[in-house]
Amino acid sequence: MTLRFVATRLATLVVTVLASSLAIYGALFLTPGDPATLLVGGSRNPDPEVLERIHREYHLDDPFLEGYWHWLSGCLHGDFGKSLVYRDTVANLIGARAGDTLSLVTYASVLVLLAGTLIGTIAALRGGRIETLATTLTAGAMAVPTFIMSVLLIWVFAVQLPWFPVYGSGEGFTGTLSHLTLPALALAVTWTGYVAQVTRTAVRAEMRAEHVETARSRGVPEPTVIRRHVLHNASGPVFAVSGVGIAGLIATAAVAEQAFGTGGLGALMIEAASKQDMAVVQAVSLIFVVVFVVINTAVDLVSAALDPRTAQKQKGTR
Repeated sequence: MTLRFVATRLATLVVTVLASSLAIYGALFLTPGDPATLLVGGSRNPDPEVLERIHREYHLDDPFLEGYWHWLSGCLHGDFGKSLVYRDTVANLIGARAGDTLSLVTYASVLVLLAGTLIGTIAALRGGRIETLATTLTAGAMAVPTFIMSVLLIWVFAVQLPWFPVYGSGEGFTGTLSHLTLPALALAVTWTGYVAQVTRTAVRAEMRAEHVETARSRGVPEPTVIRRHVLHNASGPVFAVSGVGIAGLIATAAVAEQAFGTGGLGALMIEAASKQDMAVVQAVSLIFVVVFVVINTAVDLVSAALDPRTAQKQKGTR
């Protein structure tokens, strides 16, 4: 991994975030009428004094780029404005909900990494019917949307088998773990299938590699061959898809949060959108974009460090 590769990835991150933030801010001006009305929840008859104050506070009368810079610079300093619908600062609203989303995504990420890599590795090493069964089940899991899985889990584990609660995020470690189990499973199932499929393919490819056959011909014990030559060399693509999966969990967390009422950032964004509270929608959207892009950039850099051929391939495509 060269310094040029790192610099290119970081520059791409900055450009992507700037372009996304510009689109998020610009969406405020796409609807007909005064954009200030969206910031007060889309009221049909807003107070003219309130609208005037919002115009000053959000620099809506400034040229577009100047207003955008005021908004972006405020976001960079943690000032996302004020929600006139929730009667609180957007930063406080985000701070109160961020922990729930972080706990949910972390729980789901652990499930994806453990289950996906374990299923894929066992399927590749054992082969035969086990591989066929694992491939069929993971392919099916990849096709099930999160909202469908949420409904199925609620019906099975909350209605038929009342083992888990289905609303709220709980209190304390055990309470939180119990409340987040079903939403974490709903989030994790699809990406577990992806990770398992990629892991199986990567391990299978390494098992047929020349260096593995050479190690076996030299009498290296099979467990050592698997650990040092197969699993180590297969870790690159597995890590890459796992990182993309974690970023995907963040992007789809809103579905599970809304279905199970865990009250995270995704649920906050949906609630704010339904109330036309654009200050909150803009802030949460920007946070999701930044987190998604940062994770993908980190995955690219770590993947290139694990397998230098990744950087060379991407360099060759330009």
